[in-house]
Amino acid sequence: MTKETARILRSTVAFSMLILLSACSMPKALFNVNSSEATAPAIIEFENHSENANSYMWDFGDGNSSTDESPRHRYTSSGNYTITLKAMNEKKVRELKKVIQIAAPEICLVELTTEFGSMLLELYDETPLHRDNFLKLADEGYYDGLLFHRVMDGFMIQGGDPNSKDAPPGMRLGNGGPDYKISAEITPELVHIKGALAAARQGDDVNPWRESSGSQFYIVHGKEVEEEFLKRIELRQGITYSPDQKETYYEMGGAPFLDNNYTVFGKVIEGLDVIDKIAQVKTDRADRPIENVTMKIIVIK
Repeated sequence: MTKETARILRSTVAFSMLILLSACSMPKALFNVNSSEATAPAIIEFENHSENANSYMWDFGDGNSSTDESPRHRYTSSGNYTITLKAMNEKKVRELKKVIQIAAPEICLVELTTEFGSMLLELYDETPLHRDNFLKLADEGYYDGLLFHRVMDGFMIQGGDPNSKDAPPGMRLGNGGPDYKISAEITPELVHIKGALAAARQGDDVNPWRESSGSQFYIVHGKEVEEEFLKRIELRQGITYSPDQKETYYEMGGAPFLDNNYTVFGKVIEGLDVIDKIAQVKTDRADRPIENVTMKIIVIK
């Protein structure tokens, strides 16, 4: 046997051994989480440290899954979730399970999702009638598929009319709702800054008690508020704004001319940019968006 033949033979044997070792190696599933305890809504990041694997399957324990190598997942409900990672190499599979705990938030939160993004809203304990009614309807899926049927740039975006679901183009909306109204819970501490969540209602001429619609609401988009304008509002409506309220109006803008007239029962704490996007859509003469803006609301609990 020549030296060259021997060299080729050794190379062939070494390569064959490498293939054999590769074929016989088993994947090993390993991962870490950035937090095993968090509060809803929580984004959990998963760091994959698996070995000898070329594909992955994650089960997040809430009905959702992913094939990303190191995914991140958002939990909107409290509970204990069993996370399963399957690390795969051809037909070989190894899996690892870990449990994470998601706690319920200490404040009342809902998430409103649209095609323009999601808004996280806090509902105030100071307005329990409106808070509990909104939670009940959201839990029932009442708002899912309804439209923001009235959009006014620099003012507000309004929705919650059940007649808006699957409403044909051009249909006038804004008169629908359940067969009840909610007693006013107007309080001077809760004002119409940008992102304020408030209840729609009929005008004072037919509704002197200022009772709220059973389902319709609006979210303030608003405009810049200057000191002189706020002073005029105080004089005209008999309001005395606190230093913090004034500062917030100057910083964020809003619609202070609505204060003391409508019940504010929450505010957007994440996703103010979504209001901007919706407020800028094209609308018809009745302020209804030309292209439907649908919503879905879930309770964070």
